[in-house]
Amino acid sequence: MAARGRILEHAADLSYTQGGHATNNELVRRAAGDSGSQLSHYFANKESLVRAVVDWQAESVLGFHRSERFAGFDTIEAYQEWADFVVVSGRPFENGCSLGSLASEIVKTDLDVRDDLTRVFAEWRDIFRAGLERTQYDGRIDASADPARLAHRLIAAYQGGSLLAQIARDVAPLRDALYAAVEHLRVYTTSDDVV
Repeated sequence: MAARGRILEHAADLSYTQGGHATNNELVRRAAGDSGSQLSHYFANKESLVRAVVDWQAESVLGFHRSERFAGFDTIEAYQEWADFVVVSGRPFENGCSLGSLASEIVKTDLDVRDDLTRVFAEWRDIFRAGLERTQYDGRIDASADPARLAHRLIAAYQGGSLLAQIARDVAPLRDALYAAVEHLRVYTTSDDVV
């Protein structure tokens, strides 16, 4: 199983640095230091490899957002802590969003993986949406708030802010986008919200 993980890591890195079109099984095999038979043992073709890379990268991003760190995103402060962590970590500033960057490369290919990407981003959005729904159910944000739309704004702020920060080599666009999205959540805060 270590070989499979190594292959996926190198395939994700190559897709990001070389682009989805330029990445092929031979490049991945050489980068991972594995034989062609080992690569074909785990992945029958490029599409199966790309689908596995999407799932591998998604597991990392979604696992991070599902961790105990943000307590299920059921308070506005949890979203603020998330935004603070992302800004301070500097990772999206240096490399962009790992999942968003991968997705932007993959959608340029002729591979049929759009449904996979749609599913992954929907799962990410639903982590935020479910937290906002709990916050709303607990009466800490107003009933007029639309958790699905607010979750879309958080993802869009992260993706757009990451791209702009990467281009400018300055974390300010990411910080501004995330903090504006969290401030927008605060508009819906009720007097029952104790945080």
